[in-house]
Amino acid sequence: MASYSLSSFKIRLINSILFENFNKDVPLDRVYANHFRKIKLEPQEQSLIIDLVNDLIKRLNYYSFIAGYNKPKDGRRHINKLICALHVENKWPVPKGLSDCDDFSEKQAKIRKEQAKEIPNLKYGCPEWLDLLGKKELGDRWEKEKIALSRKPDRYIRVNTLKVTKEQLCQMLSAARIKYEVCENSEDALRITSNTDLFKTQMFKDGFFEQQDAGSQEISPFLQVKPGLRVIDACAGAGGKTLHLAALMKGKGVIIAMDDKDWKLQALRERAKRAGAFNIETRHIDSPKVIKKLKAQADRVLLDVPCSGTGVLKRNFDTKWSDNSNDIRELTAIQADIIDRYSQMTRPGGILVYSTCSILPMENQNQIETFLKNHTEFVLEDQKTVYPSEGGDGFFMARMRRLTEEEAAARDSDAENESQSAAEAPAEENTAETSDE
Repeated sequence: MASYSLSSFKIRLINSILFENFNKDVPLDRVYANHFRKIKLEPQEQSLIIDLVNDLIKRLNYYSFIAGYNKPKDGRRHINKLICALHVENKWPVPKGLSDCDDFSEKQAKIRKEQAKEIPNLKYGCPEWLDLLGKKELGDRWEKEKIALSRKPDRYIRVNTLKVTKEQLCQMLSAARIKYEVCENSEDALRITSNTDLFKTQMFKDGFFEQQDAGSQEISPFLQVKPGLRVIDACAGAGGKTLHLAALMKGKGVIIAMDDKDWKLQALRERAKRAGAFNIETRHIDSPKVIKKLKAQADRVLLDVPCSGTGVLKRNFDTKWSDNSNDIRELTAIQADIIDRYSQMTRPGGILVYSTCSILPMENQNQIETFLKNHTEFVLEDQKTVYPSEGGDGFFMARMRRLTEEEAAARDSDAENESQSAAEAPAEENTAETSDE
C-alpha cells in the first residue's frame, strides 16, 4: 500500500472508474478492462488502484460515513469526498483543491472514522437490507458469514485434466515464478497467492487451467458423472462448470450446454475450444420446445439456476448497494419454475443436481423441500452448503435421483399397503374389545 498521498493522475483515474461504475451501471470488471486497456500502468500501480477502488466500493457505507454521509447513495454523488475519506483511512495527507470538497473537514472525518469502526455494518461493508435478510435467513450464523463476505477473495484455478496433470501444471507455475498452494480438499484446485495476470500467461492461452473458485469446483463432481454419459448443463452460462464436467468425463460422452442467452454460449464455445473439450454441444433456449424435446433424455442434469449471488459478494461486491430483497423474492419464483420444468429432462434412474451461488435457505433448502413435495418421482440423495467462512465463495448443491418405473411402482405399492393397514387397525381393536365383553 502506498505510504503517501495519491498523485493527481491516480486521483483522476479513481474518480473516473468510480463515476462509470456508480452512474453508468457498468459492472466493475468491465470498467477496469475499459480503463486499463487505454492506460498502461506498471503491474504494481495497477494493483494499487484496483485494491483501493475495491475497498472503497466494498465498504461504500463506511467511506460515505467518514465523508459525512449516512447513506451510501449520498456518498456516490460526491466521489471526490470519498477519495478524501480514502486518504483519511490510509493516514495519507488529504489532497487539496479537489472539486466539491471545500466543506470536507479532515478533523471531522477522523472522528467519524473512529466511530465507524465501532459500527459492524460499516466496518464490514454490509448494507442494511442485506443484514436484515441475512439475520432472517441464517440466524446466528449470519454474523460469521457477514465478516467472511467482507474479506478479499482468494484466487483459485482448476487444472484442466484434459490437457495436463496437476503435477505438470504445478511445475509450469513454479517455472514461471507464480506462487500457489495445493488445496487439500479439492482434487484439481490450486490457490494462486501472487498477483500475476494469469490470463496473459501461455499456460492459460494453451488451455491448461481455468480460473474457478474452489467452492464452485465442488458442484460438477457432485453430479457424479463418468465417461460416456449423456449430460445436460441447462443453465450453462459461459461454461465454467460445463468445462469441468467435460474434464471429469475425460472428453467422452455428450454434454449439452444450454442457456437462454446466446452470447454466453458463444463465449462457452470459445472456452471449450481452448480447453480441448470437444464433447460439448450448445443449444440456445429460445422457446419451451427446446426443453420439451429432451424429456427424460439425460443421465445427468445440472441446474445451476439464476440466484441472488449472496455467496459470491466477496467478488461481486458492487452489486450489493441496491436493495435486492424484492428481486430475490422474484428470483425464487423463477428458480421454482426452472427446477419444475427442466427436471423432466432427467431420465428414470438418472441424477439431477440443483445448485446456486447463494447461501440463503429461501433459494436453497426451501426450494428443494417444495420441489420434492410436488415431484414424488425424485428422492433426495444429498445436499450441501459451502459457506464463505470456509475460505472460498458460498454455494449450495442438492443431488436428487429420479426413481425408475419399478422403484416408483414398488413405493406406491408399499404406500398403499401401509394405508390399508392403518385403516384396518381400529377395526381390529374394536373386535377385540367386543370379544372381551
